Amino acid sequence: MSTAAQSVEFGWFIPTNGDGRYIGTLLERKPSQEYFVQVAQAAEKAGYEFTLIPAGGDCWDGWIVGSWVAAHTTKLKPLIAMRPGLISPVLAARMASTLDQMSGGRALINVVTGHYPQDLKATGDPLHGSHDERYERTKEFLDVVKGVWGEDGSGEGFDYEGKHYSVEGGVSKPAPVQNPHPPLYFGGSSVSGKKVAAESADVYLMWAEPLEWIQGQIAEMEQHLAELKDNTGVERTLRYGIRAQLVVRETEEEAWAAAWNILSKVEPDQLKNQEKLHAKTDATNQKRQMDLYEQSKEQDYIIGPNLWSGLSAVRGGGAVAFVGTPEQVSDRLLEFVDAGVSSFILSGYPHLEEAEISGRLLMPLVKKKLADRSITVSV
Repeated sequence: MSTAAQSVEFGWFIPTNGDGRYIGTLLERKPSQEYFVQVAQAAEKAGYEFTLIPAGGDCWDGWIVGSWVAAHTTKLKPLIAMRPGLISPVLAARMASTLDQMSGGRALINVVTGHYPQDLKATGDPLHGSHDERYERTKEFLDVVKGVWGEDGSGEGFDYEGKHYSVEGGVSKPAPVQNPHPPLYFGGSSVSGKKVAAESADVYLMWAEPLEWIQGQIAEMEQHLAELKDNTGVERTLRYGIRAQLVVRETEEEAWAAAWNILSKVEPDQLKNQEKLHAKTDATNQKRQMDLYEQSKEQDYIIGPNLWSGLSAVRGGGAVAFVGTPEQVSDRLLEFVDAGVSSFILSGYPHLEEAEISGRLLMPLVKKKLADRSITVSV
């Protein structure tokens, strides 16, 4: 089991498919470049170090939005998705290193292998029905990306011959600012996904779950790292992160009222349809989220202290929320830090106001508690 993290980073989220107070209904705020900048600047002011740019089929393109956000902030780092199968690895490496140069070394990369089968089909992924083969391709993709970046950042003349990619004299110019390259964030709860993460990632991302589930996943990843060392002699370390929703208020009653309000516009028939949609995915992490939702129905979807899965049936992805007062939520976050989590990607509805609220109520307190433990916070 990993020891407690020695440094911690906090990220926010840019809602590139629209925003509002409620989910499961028409969004009150349409996506726009002006709104993305508002959210990004609010997140930066609140003390978040980076911001996740989503990659779903109903979202604006993450690379363009990430570049726009970087141009309108001074420190905030955009976390942007590379999607193997939808873009060549050499082009992806060039895009990332160009963004890293233009932002002054602020590019972060989120490696997204899977999604809903409908989305993979709609984007033309030939491996939409082959879960493990997609991860095999991702491993090759990252081999090429890292190869053209070069361990020294020069990115000169890389050759590669694999099942999915063949590259001769591959080059990525400009070289990245960050050495050896922009950090690679990677999610995938299946065995095949975890093995690729152990071999290639810098940060292994999980969707928020009960603390003991997260501890179990970290233990599995540490075992994969140990097996990698035993089998190849390669010794690697990983940082661990979670993606979660956030509802923090001055009183616990206000926090839970605000959390349930997010669901207040959902029609019962729509809820059933969404549950069926999520059940169709071959993504292991989404199945885990739905298991939590089903198991917690009799407990009002409470899956742990200040941890709520009520949003899981309506929205996909990391839907589990931390709900409570600043004191409660900061204590919960520190419990995850003690388990080895060092990266938190948080968000709330609507994202502009919740960035401001969390920046005022939560971030100063949790950073003070971390500092009291001599744990570094990046921002």
